[in-house]
Amino acid sequence: MYGYNGTTTLVTGASKGLGMAYAQELARRGSHLILVARSTPALDQLASGIRAAHPVDVHVIGADLADPAGPAAVVEELHRGPLTVDLLVNNAGMGSVGPFFDRPLDQNLRSVDLNITGLMLMTRLIGAGMLERGSGGIINVASTAAFLPMPYQASYAATKAFVLSFTEALAGELQDTEVRVMAAHPGATATGFFDNTTAVMDPGRTDSPRTVAAKTLDDFARGRTASYPGRASNRASTWAVRLLPRRTVTRMAASINRRAGFHQAQDTLPR
Repeated sequence: MYGYNGTTTLVTGASKGLGMAYAQELARRGSHLILVARSTPALDQLASGIRAAHPVDVHVIGADLADPAGPAAVVEELHRGPLTVDLLVNNAGMGSVGPFFDRPLDQNLRSVDLNITGLMLMTRLIGAGMLERGSGGIINVASTAAFLPMPYQASYAATKAFVLSFTEALAGELQDTEVRVMAAHPGATATGFFDNTTAVMDPGRTDSPRTVAAKTLDDFARGRTASYPGRASNRASTWAVRLLPRRTVTRMAASINRRAGFHQAQDTLPR
């Protein structure tokens, strides 16, 4: 069992949603924190609340991980500390919703920069130090969307498929080391993922960020390389799509997203 008490965990995308839940749950388990996100004021507010509630150290680093220079800036700040990261939680992510050819291309490109390039850079830059020390852990937050093509969320699902494959491969490469890697695959979670769009999640089908965070950390503590921290049906759905023809899976996903109105999704505020 991995013990969080007294360790230091870096959480990306920590200013809201699932990232905030990871930070709060880690603090509850006694882990010191390094919180990373674009919004420094939001991080400062979160850090103040955590310090007031738990006897842990909390450091804040404002950085845009979709910017190629962002991960290097984070590592530079860590070296100034100096701060050693025992566990990296690559949670930061974003995605575009709606028909690919109707949505601004910049949103799709930025999701690739953040979900793929930013995650890979953070994994490489911080994971290298773990390998040198001979200890550490990395949790990459993917999604149940990683297992199937998703019309009307085409680029988002594709980036999460990368996270799935990349993380499984790293876990295989590092299986004989003391650095452990795990992919987390939450399903629909009650976060602000669709803020500023007309798309909404069905409240009856979403899990709470707090529950997802707690189950993710439980699974990592148990030594698992994959976590399905939502309701049981989420994991079952990933089995089904691996057995069906890809074309059938795509049609099913398209039907589900059309019923959710994603084929008509629009922005409610300028992006």
